[in-house]
Amino acid sequence: MEPAVKTELGAHIRSLIRAGKFVGQTSGRAPDYSQGNVVILPQRYASDFLRFCLNNPKPCPLIGLSKPGDPTIPALGNDIDIRQDVPEYRVYRDGVLSDQSTDIRDLWTSEMVAFVLGCSFTFEAALIRDGYHVRHVELGCNVPMFKTSIETIPGGIFSGPMVVTMRSFPEHQIPEIFDLCSRYPHAHGTPIHWGDPERIGISDIRSPDYGDAVDIPDDEVLVFWACGVTPQASIERAKPDICITHAPGCMLVTDVLSATQPVVDVSLTLLLTQSTSNVEAKGGNQWH
Repeated sequence: MEPAVKTELGAHIRSLIRAGKFVGQTSGRAPDYSQGNVVILPQRYASDFLRFCLNNPKPCPLIGLSKPGDPTIPALGNDIDIRQDVPEYRVYRDGVLSDQSTDIRDLWTSEMVAFVLGCSFTFEAALIRDGYHVRHVELGCNVPMFKTSIETIPGGIFSGPMVVTMRSFPEHQIPEIFDLCSRYPHAHGTPIHWGDPERIGISDIRSPDYGDAVDIPDDEVLVFWACGVTPQASIERAKPDICITHAPGCMLVTDVLSATQPVVDVSLTLLLTQSTSNVEAKGGNQWH
């Protein structure tokens, strides 16, 4: 595969992906541009999933939304085709991971709605520029991700545990990192926890649920951010008959500059359909 270099544009990364010349995780790629988690659902589930995102903005910050049946998202990139611009997709059927693919054009229908959620890869370049070590980027591997004991706020049929990413830093750096990440609410913003992983239900940091394990220096503290893989955990519980997501770490790389917070018009769909559930979403969010 042709390696991506750190000066690449989002459009160049997508052209490599579309041509089958780049497959894999995208951390450290096109560092000045926002990256996004992807969830694609039939329109009948879209209203519930939108509610889930709005109820849980920390793990699910909505940065892009397609019209039903339209694979383009011009607000994130003029040439984006959500069916073939992600390095690797996961296909869930009835909540069970059934397939992985690099092209989902054969699964796309006029009912499909694509959601793009912010990703913490978006602020990693800012951390590196300010002199903080981001170990998985230095190692060229994926960030470790874990399911936690923190429950999300339900949205229609969708609910489940929050997933987090983990990085480690010297303790004295954490307040400065907190301040830096506060400028990126569209990419999960500030950490939700640092310190003892067992307090959020993580028993073994050497065995991530997604991504790659990394060594933790003895003088560093574990820091956890909400993660856009959270919807994949909720899909396992909700069991929609079909749902397509990115493979963890294999993101949509956009043309939106990292520091820019995208504005999403949810009325594009609203979502032209009744909720699949009579469950009323709870207002607010416990993570601010």
